[in-house]
Amino acid sequence: MLFHNFLNYIDPGTGSMLFAIIIGVVTAGIFVVRGLFIKFKFFLQGGRGKQEDLKKSTCVIFSDSKTYWNIFKPVCDEFERRGVDCQYLTASKDDPALEEKYEHVKCEFVGEGNMAFAKLNMMSAVICLSTTPGLDVLQWKRSKDVECYIHIFHGIYDATVYRMFGLDHYDVVLMTGEFQREQIRAMEQMRNYPVKELEVAGVTNLDSLMERLNKEGRKHNEKRTVLLAPSWGDACILNKYGAEFIQKLINTGYKIIIRPHPQTKTVDPEMLKSLMEQFPDNENLSWNFDIDNFDCLNESDILISDYSGVVFDYAFVFDGPIMYADTTFQYEVYDAAWFEGPTWLLSTLPKIGRQLKQEDFDNMKEIIDEVIDSEEYKAGRNAARDEAWQERGKATKNIVDYVIKKHDELVAAAEQKAQEASQKKSGLFGKKK
Repeated sequence: MLFHNFLNYIDPGTGSMLFAIIIGVVTAGIFVVRGLFIKFKFFLQGGRGKQEDLKKSTCVIFSDSKTYWNIFKPVCDEFERRGVDCQYLTASKDDPALEEKYEHVKCEFVGEGNMAFAKLNMMSAVICLSTTPGLDVLQWKRSKDVECYIHIFHGIYDATVYRMFGLDHYDVVLMTGEFQREQIRAMEQMRNYPVKELEVAGVTNLDSLMERLNKEGRKHNEKRTVLLAPSWGDACILNKYGAEFIQKLINTGYKIIIRPHPQTKTVDPEMLKSLMEQFPDNENLSWNFDIDNFDCLNESDILISDYSGVVFDYAFVFDGPIMYADTTFQYEVYDAAWFEGPTWLLSTLPKIGRQLKQEDFDNMKEIIDEVIDSEEYKAGRNAARDEAWQERGKATKNIVDYVIKKHDELVAAAEQKAQEASQKKSGLFGKKK
């Protein structure tokens, strides 16, 4: 009862920190006990016990949110098609993956937040594949029973726009384009960290969008349709300009679709509720929260955003014109703060679309029409696409091929090491006194 009352007075931030400390202590204790047991078993079996460690999952895929199922579904489908066993672990209890009827891919909900990380910290696998940054920085620790951690991007953006140290402790990064290589190498050099394996693999969800678009075709509307799809946080469009911006869009007479970033519901629920009450759904305005963004992207004639990665989904797959609001990107908590000059994203945006400043709001309709008809921005989209989205249409195959190849290399190395240890142990026992 005393402990329960004590918890009631702990603020959420402190509680999360305490929970992380407790997890760290418990995990460390478990590893110590497990390590002693393995060494004892290894001694009794003359090295043969090491072979059991090779019977790990080929690959564990971890997703911290159901919103990334569009990234991982093609990968899971390919593992299933090839008959390769793997695990998909999700921190969302309503992840669509849990409804799949796979035979070789085991999908499992591992809890939310710290509970998920507590399990990840003790998992056993040859490879862990994830889009989640921050490995070995806060709650998510490298498990001693995972041989290799591989990061894939869930969109096209700088490798430096993760929160600090987001990629530092991964062993491998599968990139969307070569432009990310220089950024990652620079961070390794700055921090004197080991050099990672880097491979250009592509982007699974963009490949899926492209394949779907080729089948369904681009939708053409009688009335021009504007998609407002901002990022989240203090500097995003909805926070910075709010009702004023939405009203100016309505004044154009065009159809408006507003698709807030999924994280907005979590970090700014009151702001979102207020805007939705001021501007309810009607014939010419709708709010979209679908997990699948294909329909609203395909339905739109132009996208307005800020620094959200969706601008590249739209510009590169749908060859759609974009406008981006004059918002300030806060570098302080990101790896980009270690670098001088603008990020790739901020230097690329002016080449593929028009910046929309507050003094332009009254001329919104004319500017939208101008951007839609611009050949200059179309050429910019084509050049940026070739630079940042490489291996188009090949991402799923590239990722699964790499995972299987890396798995085989690691298992072969472990078998060789175990064999050498066994021979050494046998030699010690075979010596005459």
